[in-house]
Amino acid sequence: MHKPIEGFSKLTKSEKINWIAQNCTRNPEGTTALLEKYWNNDKELQKVHDEFIENTLSNYYLPYSVAPNFLINGRLLTIPMVIEESSVVAAASKSAKFWLPKGGFKTTVIGTEKVGQVHFMYYGEQKKLESVFDKLKPSLFSETEQLTNSMRKRGGGISEITLRDKTEKLKGYYQLHCTFQTMDAMGANFINSCLEQFAKILEREAAKNELELEVIMSILSNYVPNCLVKAEVQCAISEKKSETTVSKGFAERMVQAVKIAKTEPYRAVTHNKGIMNGIDAVVLATGNDFRAIEAGVHAFAAKDGGYSSLTHATIQDNTFKFWIEVPLAVGTVGGLTSLHPLVKLSLEILQHPTAKELMQIMAVAGLAQNFAALRSLVTTGIQKGHMKMHLLNLLNQAGATESEKLKLVDYFKDHTVSNAAVKDALNNLRN
Repeated sequence: MHKPIEGFSKLTKSEKINWIAQNCTRNPEGTTALLEKYWNNDKELQKVHDEFIENTLSNYYLPYSVAPNFLINGRLLTIPMVIEESSVVAAASKSAKFWLPKGGFKTTVIGTEKVGQVHFMYYGEQKKLESVFDKLKPSLFSETEQLTNSMRKRGGGISEITLRDKTEKLKGYYQLHCTFQTMDAMGANFINSCLEQFAKILEREAAKNELELEVIMSILSNYVPNCLVKAEVQCAISEKKSETTVSKGFAERMVQAVKIAKTEPYRAVTHNKGIMNGIDAVVLATGNDFRAIEAGVHAFAAKDGGYSSLTHATIQDNTFKFWIEVPLAVGTVGGLTSLHPLVKLSLEILQHPTAKELMQIMAVAGLAQNFAALRSLVTTGIQKGHMKMHLLNLLNQAGATESEKLKLVDYFKDHTVSNAAVKDALNNLRN
């Protein structure tokens, strides 16, 4: 165990690597070589990466891939995805291909409202607080005009500010509940700047009116139930059962699978995790905040008091319909969008979408991923396709050569893939 270190952030990158290698690893030379191996040879590009966060040692690469053939509102798109899990991109592509001749995906943005709050404590007379708030509310808008000017020119800004009494849940707890429109920006910095100014105005006016209140914090919320998008697919139920049709039996099993995810939280969590496989992969590729989106989406999945499926399915008038409604607060300007070269490329591949368009694309990716997973689950089972895609990972772990990989990939076209089966097949091949 190493000793604490003072001023680590002030060390050069080489000094940081040396300290980590010497104090935290058993093979300092190997550690140094590994970290340096993942540096970018382009020094200017590496400098960009180094300055994203503090204490950067190297780069951590994830596969950058694309899923083609997504027909969204009559427009054909190829979707960039960043993810390490095998079968995700293949599943998304397979869903896109399945729905392409059936009219593709239809999407609608239901709302784009984002939220921030000033949390404060007040133990005095509520009517007096309400009276002071009514008087100061115009100042909250007027005294933040310098902050909101640019956003208002683009059609956004502060939508509403309300005083909320939360004392039933926590004694003395009130909040300014504020809603915003941030257009193509995710808007976190804009919202937080506005909120901190609101807090200063609230404290000033409270002091003038002899109200004893204490602002605890001012911060945006990643729960955005009114920043909502819907994506859906539908098709006529076919009498023929095939890889390209939705038969009555298949549709009924899909509906039952969704009902189970609506009923059983243990299933719902995995069900929604699969949806986020698709959404998160696009979020990462476009430089957005997947932690914020994950938190908001899962809160939305529990909005009715129990954790449930994000997707829905019905059979009506001989038509199978499958859809998702999901909150997605994303941006296409600011943050990494102007800094990371692959983020720029992703947005170019997506034909430079607005934030609203990107919401729709992400929702489609999530719906496609869920359709592919459920389709496997209610037919062949999830492992058959997943393990086929995982085969190369298993072969690499086992140290297979390129020629061995070619032979074993061909062998496992007709055999069940498992860790033990791959090891046995490799040993048999070598013997």
